[in-house]
Amino acid sequence: MTASDTPLAQRAGILCNDARFQRFAAARSGFDGGQFCASAAAEFLRTFCRVESRRALDTDERARARFNVLTTEFDAWTGRIATHR
Repeated sequence: MTASDTPLAQRAGILCNDARFQRFAAARSGFDGGQFCASAAAEFLRTFCRVESRRALDTDERARARFNVLTTEFDAWTGRIATHR
């Protein structure tokens, strides 16, 4: 199973346990230099994607689109992809 085959809800769970994402979520929430715990990162993700549960990412197209925006922004923040200057 590749990352693209993994259900989004599962990918979101993995992401929220990533220390880099926890720092990204904290920075995006105004806590520069801080780091969220996994549950705070999950709350940030649910708020950003406008879902009550990460399971909705597997069925809600709008939530899926917001998740894709979030992961793209995270990838840019970590330097995995180039950004416009």
